[in-house]
Amino acid sequence: MMPVIFRHRGLTFYFYSNEGDPREPIHVHVRGPGANAKVWLEPAIGVAESEGFNGKELLIRLVIEPPRIRTAWHEHFGN
Repeated sequence: MMPVIFRHRGLTFYFYSNEGDPREPIHVHVRGPGANAKVWLEPAIGVAESEGFNGKELLIRLVIEPPRIRTAWHEHFGN
């Protein structure tokens, strides 16, 4: 299962229901035309991996969304 958190300007922000055992820290996956990335929100915001995205551009887009992403994460995983 791949819960979608939101879509913005052609990008889909989501996470996977099975995020490891033990579960990885809060992060978000981002998909856009010809591009994919995984971005950590904890312990600090940073790009874990990125193909086809400009890392700086991706981080700028994510800087305003962590509360929304964290809320969706906690609602889905219940912690």
